[in-house]
Amino acid sequence: QVQLVESGGGLVQTGGSLRLSCAASGGTFDTYNMAWFRQAPGKEREFVVVISWRGGWTTYTDSVKGRFTISRDNSKSTVYLQMNSLKPEDTAVYYCAGKTGSTEIAPERYDYWGQGTQVTVSS
Repeated sequence: QVQLVESGGGLVQTGGSLRLSCAASGGTFDTYNMAWFRQAPGKEREFVVVISWRGGWTTYTDSVKGRFTISRDNSKSTVYLQMNSLKPEDTAVYYCAGKTGSTEIAPERYDYWGQGTQVTVSS
């Protein structure tokens, strides 16, 4: 059973940066496409970004393009999300998720989820 643990969330001012990490254990990390999703209070969970199992392909939701960068280190079984130029609308619980097979943006397609880490951006 794959376990995902996120870290790195916190409180930051508008324009600030945070780096989220998601460490995997119990599975074959380098076969998983990994994604970040987020969920703000009262809203549905939304796709942020996905990276392919080798790291050679990524896709971002429009609202974070140019500000967020996903990366992965398969030797450490970890995926990262560098978030720059943060805005109040980025405030949410951020979740990492993993799946084998094709890359997807629909959360229901993902098999493995972390517990989430809170990101709060103050104005």
